[in-house]
Amino acid sequence: MLFEGIAWAQAAAGSAQGSEASTLIQMAPIVGVIAIFYFLLIRPQTQKAKEHAKMLKDLKRNDEVVTTGGIVGRITELGEKIVTLEIAPNVRVRVERPQIASLSTYGKTPSKKDKE
Repeated sequence: MLFEGIAWAQAAAGSAQGSEASTLIQMAPIVGVIAIFYFLLIRPQTQKAKEHAKMLKDLKRNDEVVTTGGIVGRITELGEKIVTLEIAPNVRVRVERPQIASLSTYGKTPSKKDKE
Protein backbone atom coordinates (compact mmCIF):
# COMPACT_ATOMS: atom_id res chain seq x y z
CA MET A 1 0.00 0.00 0.00
CA LEU A 2 2.91 2.29 0.64
CA PHE A 3 4.39 1.89 -2.86
CA GLU A 4 1.11 1.81 -4.74
CA GLY A 5 1.18 5.50 -5.63
CA ILE A 6 4.74 5.26 -6.93
CA ALA A 7 3.84 2.25 -9.12
CA TRP A 8 0.91 4.08 -10.69
CA ALA A 9 3.07 7.14 -11.34
CA GLN A 10 5.80 5.07 -13.00
CA ALA A 11 3.30 3.18 -15.14
CA ALA A 12 1.68 6.39 -16.34
CA ALA A 13 5.03 7.98 -17.21
CA GLY A 14 6.32 4.89 -19.00
CA SER A 15 3.20 4.36 -21.10
CA ALA A 16 3.20 7.91 -22.38
CA GLN A 17 6.78 7.78 -23.69
CA GLY A 18 7.26 4.48 -25.50
CA SER A 19 3.92 2.76 -25.86
CA GLU A 20 4.30 2.28 -29.62
CA ALA A 21 7.78 0.81 -29.40
CA SER A 22 6.92 -1.50 -26.50
CA THR A 23 3.84 -2.77 -28.35
CA LEU A 24 5.98 -3.68 -31.37
CA ILE A 25 8.54 -5.41 -29.16
CA GLN A 26 5.80 -7.38 -27.40
CA MET A 27 4.27 -8.47 -30.73
CA ALA A 28 7.59 -9.60 -32.26
CA PRO A 29 7.61 -13.09 -30.65
CA ILE A 30 3.99 -13.69 -31.68
CA VAL A 31 4.74 -12.71 -35.28
CA GLY A 32 7.83 -14.96 -35.20
CA VAL A 33 5.83 -17.97 -33.99
CA ILE A 34 3.21 -17.42 -36.69
CA ALA A 35 5.95 -17.22 -39.35
CA ILE A 36 7.55 -20.44 -38.07
CA PHE A 37 4.19 -22.24 -38.12
CA TYR A 38 3.57 -21.06 -41.69
CA PHE A 39 6.94 -22.13 -43.09
CA LEU A 40 7.24 -25.41 -41.16
CA LEU A 41 3.64 -26.67 -41.12
CA ILE A 42 1.15 -24.87 -43.32
CA ARG A 43 3.16 -24.21 -46.52
CA PRO A 44 4.58 -27.75 -46.93
CA GLN A 45 1.16 -29.27 -46.32
CA THR A 46 -0.50 -27.12 -48.98
CA GLN A 47 2.27 -27.93 -51.47
CA LYS A 48 1.84 -31.64 -50.81
CA ALA A 49 -1.93 -31.34 -51.28
CA LYS A 50 -1.40 -29.57 -54.63
CA GLU A 51 1.00 -32.30 -55.80
CA HIS A 52 -1.50 -35.02 -54.77
CA ALA A 53 -4.35 -33.28 -56.61
CA LYS A 54 -2.19 -32.98 -59.75
CA MET A 55 -1.26 -36.67 -59.52
CA LEU A 56 -4.94 -37.65 -59.22
CA LYS A 57 -5.83 -35.50 -62.21
CA ASP A 58 -3.06 -37.04 -64.35
CA LEU A 59 -4.02 -40.69 -63.70
CA LYS A 60 -4.58 -42.86 -66.77
CA ARG A 61 -5.40 -46.48 -67.60
CA ASN A 62 -2.73 -49.10 -66.86
CA ASP A 63 -1.04 -46.92 -64.23
CA GLU A 64 -0.01 -48.98 -61.21
CA VAL A 65 -1.07 -47.23 -58.00
CA VAL A 66 -1.09 -47.70 -54.23
CA THR A 67 -4.20 -46.86 -52.21
CA THR A 68 -4.16 -45.32 -48.75
CA GLY A 69 -5.00 -48.78 -47.41
CA GLY A 70 -1.87 -50.22 -49.01
CA ILE A 71 -3.52 -52.10 -51.89
CA VAL A 72 -1.44 -52.14 -55.06
CA GLY A 73 -3.33 -52.39 -58.33
CA ARG A 74 -3.45 -51.42 -61.96
CA ILE A 75 -6.10 -48.95 -63.15
CA THR A 76 -8.60 -50.53 -65.53
CA GLU A 77 -11.35 -47.89 -65.52
CA LEU A 78 -11.34 -44.22 -64.59
CA GLY A 79 -14.39 -42.30 -63.53
CA GLU A 80 -14.71 -38.81 -62.18
CA LYS A 81 -15.05 -40.05 -58.59
CA ILE A 82 -14.47 -43.82 -58.78
CA VAL A 83 -11.42 -45.70 -60.05
CA THR A 84 -11.48 -49.44 -60.76
CA LEU A 85 -8.26 -51.27 -59.88
CA GLU A 86 -7.30 -54.77 -60.89
CA ILE A 87 -5.44 -56.20 -57.90
CA ALA A 88 -5.13 -59.77 -59.24
CA PRO A 89 -6.13 -61.45 -62.50
CA ASN A 90 -9.90 -60.94 -62.89
CA VAL A 91 -10.19 -59.38 -59.39
CA ARG A 92 -11.32 -55.78 -59.54
CA VAL A 93 -11.87 -53.31 -56.73
CA ARG A 94 -13.56 -49.93 -56.95
CA VAL A 95 -12.03 -47.14 -54.87
CA GLU A 96 -12.68 -43.44 -54.60
CA ARG A 97 -10.18 -41.36 -56.50
CA PRO A 98 -8.90 -39.39 -53.44
CA GLN A 99 -8.02 -42.69 -51.74
CA ILE A 100 -5.21 -43.30 -54.21
CA ALA A 101 -2.06 -42.37 -52.33
CA SER A 102 0.58 -42.53 -55.06
CA LEU A 103 1.85 -44.15 -58.19
CA SER A 104 3.45 -47.49 -57.44
CA THR A 105 7.15 -48.16 -57.86
CA TYR A 106 6.87 -51.85 -56.98
CA GLY A 107 8.19 -54.22 -59.62
CA LYS A 108 9.75 -51.46 -61.67
CA THR A 109 13.48 -51.52 -62.32
CA PRO A 110 15.21 -48.31 -61.30
CA SER A 111 16.61 -46.30 -64.18
CA LYS A 112 20.18 -45.04 -64.38
CA LYS A 113 19.00 -41.59 -63.28
CA ASP A 114 17.57 -43.04 -60.04
CA LYS A 115 20.84 -44.85 -59.22
CA GLU A 116 22.98 -41.71 -59.52
